[in-house]
Amino acid sequence: MRRICVFLLLLLGGCASVPKAAQVLGTCSSTAQFSFICGTVKPEDLAHIPDSPWVIASGFAPGAGLKIIDSRTHGASLWFSGSAEQVARDPLYSDCATPPDPARFMARGLSLRVIGPGMARLLVVNHGGREAIEVFAVDYRDPLASPELRWQGCLAMPDGHVANSVASYSDGAVVATVLTRPGTSITDFVLGRATGGVYERRPGEGMFRLLPGTELPGNNGLETARDDSGFYVIAFGSREVVAYARRDTAQPLWRAQAPEFMPDNIHWDGDRLLLAGMVRDEPACGGLRQIVHGVADGMDCHRGYAVAQLDVTTRRFSLLAYGAPDPVFNGVSAAVIVGRELWLGSYQADRIAIRSLP
Repeated sequence: MRRICVFLLLLLGGCASVPKAAQVLGTCSSTAQFSFICGTVKPEDLAHIPDSPWVIASGFAPGAGLKIIDSRTHGASLWFSGSAEQVARDPLYSDCATPPDPARFMARGLSLRVIGPGMARLLVVNHGGREAIEVFAVDYRDPLASPELRWQGCLAMPDGHVANSVASYSDGAVVATVLTRPGTSITDFVLGRATGGVYERRPGEGMFRLLPGTELPGNNGLETARDDSGFYVIAFGSREVVAYARRDTAQPLWRAQAPEFMPDNIHWDGDRLLLAGMVRDEPACGGLRQIVHGVADGMDCHRGYAVAQLDVTTRRFSLLAYGAPDPVFNGVSAAVIVGRELWLGSYQADRIAIRSLP
C-alpha cells in the first residue's frame, strides 16, 4: 500500500482511503474493497453497451465464452449459445465456416463499435478451437429486452499468431495485437525485448499483415483514435501507451509511461482512454515481477491494482482508483465505468469486481 500511496502523491498530491463494500452477490461474498458478479470466469476484458444498462464480459478459459450482465441487477448469463437464431453469416467475414463451439469458446479481448441507433459490431479475440477474431452483430434497440447477439463470421489470425486485443476503424478495417510473435516469449518482453506487433486487415483483404514499426515489448491493449487517424497500443513490458499514425507506422507519434502500474486493456471513456492493471512494485509479492531460472513468474501472487485515464492531448495520466491486494481477486486487466460504479475485469479471477468511484 505504501507504493500505491507514492503513486497517488505523484499524481494527486495526496492519498485516499479504499472504499468499503457491504454486499453479498450470489454465492460469493464481498471483500473490504469489492462486491462481485460471480461465475464470470476470467473476464479478461469488459465492454459497456452505450446508453444502456448492459455490460459484456469475455471469458478467458475454454467454454467461458461471452457473458451479458444487467448492471441494474448484477445478473449475468451466458450470451452466445450457438443456436440457429444467433447465427447470421456475412460474406465480409468468411474465414470460418462455422461459429465458435460454445464448449470451447475462449474469449479474450473485446471491441464494441456502434454502427447505428441501437446497433453495434462486437469483435472478440477467440482462442477456443481456432485463433481468430469473431465478429458479432449486437442489437440493443429494445430497451425492455436483453440485447440480441448474432455471429456473422470470423477473421483468422496468421498461422502461429495468437491475438490479444482487437479494435476497428469506422471503414471496417480491423487491427489486432499479438503479445508474443513466434519465437518470442513472455520472459523476453519482461526483459524489455520487442516480442509483439500490431496487425491490420482492411476490407477486401484476405489476411492480416504486420504493421512495420509496431513491434514492442508485449503488445497488449489496443484502441483506435476517435477520428480514425491512428491507434494507441500498450507495450506491457515497458508499461507504455504508444501512439501511431495510421498513414505511417514506421515510428511512433509519442509514448507515455504509466506510473507505478502495468496497464493491460485500454478503451475510450468519453474523451479519455481508460486503463487498468496491476501494481508494478508490489511489496506483498517481493516487489517487481521476477525472472526465476530464466522464466518470468506468472504473477499469481495477488498484487494491488490501479485504474487511470489518459488524456491523449496532454499525454498526462489521472488516477481514478487504486487498491491493495485483494484476497480473492487478482490479475486486474480491464475496467469500465457504469454510472458511479467502477467494474474491473481479470484474466485470472472467477468474477468481476465492483466498487464505487471516489
